[in-house]
Amino acid sequence: MSAKISFVSLGCDKNLIDSEIMLGLIDEEGYIITHDDSEADIIIINSCGFIMEANREAIDKVLEMADYKMNGCCKGLIVTGCMAQRYKDEIFQALPEVDAVVGTGDFESIGEVIKRLLQGEKNVKLVTDKNNVLNENNSFKRIVTTTGGFAYLKIAEGCDNCCTYCTIPSLRGKYRSRSIDSLVKEANILAEKGVKELILIAQDTSLYGKDIYGERSLHKLLKALSEIEDIRWIRILYCYPENITDELIEEMAGNKKVLHYLDMPIQHSEDRILKLMGRRSTKDGLRNTIARLREKMPDICIRTTLITGFPTEMEEDVKGLCSFIKEIGFDRLGVFTYSAEDGTPAAAMEGQVPEKVKAKRKDRILTMQRGISAGICESFIGKTLEVIVEGKLEDEDNIYCSRSYRDCYEIDGFVFFESDEELMAGDIYSVVIKEAGDYDLIGERI
Repeated sequence: MSAKISFVSLGCDKNLIDSEIMLGLIDEEGYIITHDDSEADIIIINSCGFIMEANREAIDKVLEMADYKMNGCCKGLIVTGCMAQRYKDEIFQALPEVDAVVGTGDFESIGEVIKRLLQGEKNVKLVTDKNNVLNENNSFKRIVTTTGGFAYLKIAEGCDNCCTYCTIPSLRGKYRSRSIDSLVKEANILAEKGVKELILIAQDTSLYGKDIYGERSLHKLLKALSEIEDIRWIRILYCYPENITDELIEEMAGNKKVLHYLDMPIQHSEDRILKLMGRRSTKDGLRNTIARLREKMPDICIRTTLITGFPTEMEEDVKGLCSFIKEIGFDRLGVFTYSAEDGTPAAAMEGQVPEKVKAKRKDRILTMQRGISAGICESFIGKTLEVIVEGKLEDEDNIYCSRSYRDCYEIDGFVFFESDEELMAGDIYSVVIKEAGDYDLIGERI
């Protein structure tokens, strides 16, 4: 009988893609994928190691899964992903429960590692080059784990930005775009499986193509993907403002399949802090980019993320940031407290901000944003939105949860509506908005 493999995927959506590729490779090699950890011969934890909180989550999960080596069938525990890459030389000593470590550039060899563990080998370390280029054929074997008619499409790996707070380049290597042809092929495979919404992801999607085509080419990729008949929506995440070209804006504005939604992480608004962060944006530059986007797409939904409590951040910086948030009126906004990560320039800076101060600043910004978001949501009452169905609420009769173009999976709000007819996840309908909350809308299906 073939060995049974269970899988735990932690961290971001980019990590999830790697997990789905590994699942496809495991399945191809004849192993049985199980959702019951207690019956698994091998347990794989695809870890996140971006910040210390993520490392703690991964460690807790390792210890939880290690119990199945005593009280289950587990013969081997494998750690892959960013924590494995970051602590490749320390894991076996710190976590003796772990039997194998696989780096971010080596996960495609997961079958080989499983085989070695099943043969009785221990302390297997496969961490070679984080800049390894993905075998694009392996992406076509992905087992998609998302539901609701959407899938992520990772268009590039790694990062060339030099943000002083970030560990990603050291964990994921330099920026490597995939070819347009391979991405179109993968998108076609996803469409054949029923995917209607593609969510484009990378560490910086706006830089796509510069390394292989000599110019930023996200607009060309959008055009090519939109020609796939069964793909209805294309959504863009992680688009850095300084790399947004006029060609990209024109393509977004003129292409009916590209949603007027942009996730654009700015991290801060104040020039002094942005410079310390190693960001190439300025406050005036951000204003200009947002104005260009809204001029061509007045209905665009702009999501951003911020870091509060960066070293030397003072009250005047927070006031400036709050003033900028009010001025711009972001549709969606998330805030992280700064995390000092070993090996990053920011961690060695003077003027580290106390954790309690960081948390208070975060709460202050989110409270202000709640009012902005509520006002924007209220403006949609009486309007009609297309929505993609996620599913029926468990505790409510005939109430469905859906997302509009303004709502990305897991990070934004929902549109709720009632239907006596049984609806399928992934179907797209028109809904007239009747009520609004701070982040969610309630409507009536047409």
